[in-house]
Amino acid sequence: MAKVSYRDHIKKNDVSVILAEILFQNLKKDHTSLPLFELAETSSGGTPDRANQSYYGGKIPWFKSGELNDSTINMSEEFITEEGLSNSSAKVFPKGTLLVAMYGATAGKTAILDIDAATNQAICAVFPRDKRIRNDFLFWFLRAHRYYYIDISRGGAQPNISQTVIKNTEVPLVDENEQKSIVEFLTKIEKSKETNYSLIPKQLHKAIKLAFEHLDCLQKLENENLNQSSYLTILRQSILREAIEGKLTAKWRDKHPDLIIGDNHASKLLEKIKAEKERLNKEGNTSTKLSARIKKEKPLVPITDSEKPFDLPEGWVWCRLEDISNLIGGFAYESTIFKKDGQNQVLRLGNIRPDFIRMNENPVYIGEQQSKETGDYKLKTDDILITMTGTRDKKDYLYTVRVETNPYKGKYLFLNQRIGVIRLLVVKAHFYNLVLKHQALMDMIFSTATGSANQANIGITALKTWPIPLAPLAEQQAIVERVDKLMGMIDELEKQVSERKEQSEMLMQSVLREAFAKG
Repeated sequence: MAKVSYRDHIKKNDVSVILAEILFQNLKKDHTSLPLFELAETSSGGTPDRANQSYYGGKIPWFKSGELNDSTINMSEEFITEEGLSNSSAKVFPKGTLLVAMYGATAGKTAILDIDAATNQAICAVFPRDKRIRNDFLFWFLRAHRYYYIDISRGGAQPNISQTVIKNTEVPLVDENEQKSIVEFLTKIEKSKETNYSLIPKQLHKAIKLAFEHLDCLQKLENENLNQSSYLTILRQSILREAIEGKLTAKWRDKHPDLIIGDNHASKLLEKIKAEKERLNKEGNTSTKLSARIKKEKPLVPITDSEKPFDLPEGWVWCRLEDISNLIGGFAYESTIFKKDGQNQVLRLGNIRPDFIRMNENPVYIGEQQSKETGDYKLKTDDILITMTGTRDKKDYLYTVRVETNPYKGKYLFLNQRIGVIRLLVVKAHFYNLVLKHQALMDMIFSTATGSANQANIGITALKTWPIPLAPLAEQQAIVERVDKLMGMIDELEKQVSERKEQSEMLMQSVLREAFAKG
């Protein structure tokens, strides 16, 4: 299991929970503590046989560990029957029962039943039997103890807490009135962020007040950082949109009219690309499918006005992606031939991210013989890779990245299936790596996806007929230079936001260390 840092724990929890941790840590220094099993009884539930439909759909509320929400709960996702109850280890716990999740992603989460209900075996039910301990005080104590439970359960794929661990947890014995006041103090902070320090022991005022003020400040800084990060993300999208629609270089065109008219007009550029395709076709270079050879293709259907998501400036034209490139899908390599290392790396879907090749993401390699046999799928400098499979709802596909060089980072790159290669002719690869990220253009191609919600697919035919803008060559270069400069400025701003965030979190950890140390 990946280690969960205390910093992440603090960021995910309400300030009341962190203050509760500090409170209980310090209370243990000044009060006698007893293991929970001396103060309360514990039990767990069960799961009726899923194969028996007669066990489910009854009237008995049945909670699973994932439903515990550190609050009172009264509406379960599922219900079981009396038959299911009697034929399993499930049992009905009374309203007011304190629950603790023991397994999985929600391990350590707590809840209090607001109804009579059953639970599954992943939940520990706690019943105080000593009058010296209040149920609501124990609720806050166990809630504040979650990080420690997770910390001692590391090692598996997910954190698991046993009843034994919970029963052996040392609980500070505090006067009942003091318990009531502490619960009121923490509840007020959680619900309204109001603090009444008179409700907690005087010796803890300084530490708790300092921690609260800094945590509150940290939250405000965090919100501000999120706002700034969100703004910078929107700014990136805006720059990209303005660039691809020709708005970013409007003044450039005014200054360089000769570079967008006549022989420099995009329509003329399209003719040059067509001529280049025909020349390459006549050469008949059959050395590789991904080489410069272009097969004779049927004329593409003219682009209709309904296919144009935005207007183009003077000197630009609409075309289809196949008009300016050669496209081909990857090779269906058999997984049995893959090696764990080597010089010839096969790129798979998981290796491709927007503008980034994740070389170390489950890398696989092929031998020299296979590399010769599949040389058609060896990548070249300025190839644009595009992922063609992903999740429909998340739209986690159509990632593009420009291959800066091959070999790349000391490895020769080969292409696996479900990744497309766009090998451009004459035009700027850097520019078209930007074009293909325009949201309106992406929405257009997303609409052609086939398959299920969990695996949506984009076909090569859809990519070939994708309407895209074609700008004059000089303007393509001007756009690339301007976008690179502006994105570089945003990178610097994001770095500053990240540094401020890191500094505020370091300050927060320093304050909390001091708060835990003092009592």
